[in-house]
Amino acid sequence: MKYKTLVLLMLLTASTLLKADKIMVGNFSSGSLQGWQQKEFNGRTHYELKRVDNKIVLASDSINAASGLFKKVHINLNESPIIHWSWKIKNILQSNNEREKSGDDFAARIYIIFSDGPFFWQTKTLDYVWANHSKIGEHWPNPYTQNAHMFAIQSGKKYTNQWQTESRNILSDIHNIFGKNVSTIEAIAVMTDTDQTGAATQAWFGDIWFSDH
Repeated sequence: MKYKTLVLLMLLTASTLLKADKIMVGNFSSGSLQGWQQKEFNGRTHYELKRVDNKIVLASDSINAASGLFKKVHINLNESPIIHWSWKIKNILQSNNEREKSGDDFAARIYIIFSDGPFFWQTKTLDYVWANHSKIGEHWPNPYTQNAHMFAIQSGKKYTNQWQTESRNILSDIHNIFGKNVSTIEAIAVMTDTDQTGAATQAWFGDIWFSDH
């Protein structure tokens, strides 16, 4: 049994609080993966910086595997609550039920990792996903741990192989979903995972950054 989300919750250590008008967390377009580390769960998703559609992005390639890239960095959500990113996927995954352990695979995820207390078991994640079947805006508890919640930002195959640009107010999303007033996040992670379905897919991630609007 694997615990993809639960393990990510325990990878955090203290770091410097960042304050800026625009906080660049994933500066992929500059050709940098500084600060990003890989964590394997079941097999290894391949991540690399590649030039795609005339820009440098983070490319992921997963075949019956699950591993993610994570970066530890504290961000003050009272000052910079909005996350921005772009992503593209090759195909969705044919999972029977993505809300059960057997279907907990997604072509693209972005983890928001935060804590509402001093102990590691109080660490939680909000997982923005490109859902396979769930409707955009739907959210549900992660099937592996009650400390994580999934949130469908995109869904289905309508926009596969097309770049989608996203922005979310993390401060509001955490409050609405977890009922918590959280002032900082502890880390961020990206993942393409296919180990439950045994499938294959690719995804591409543009720069990830935070701002106050």
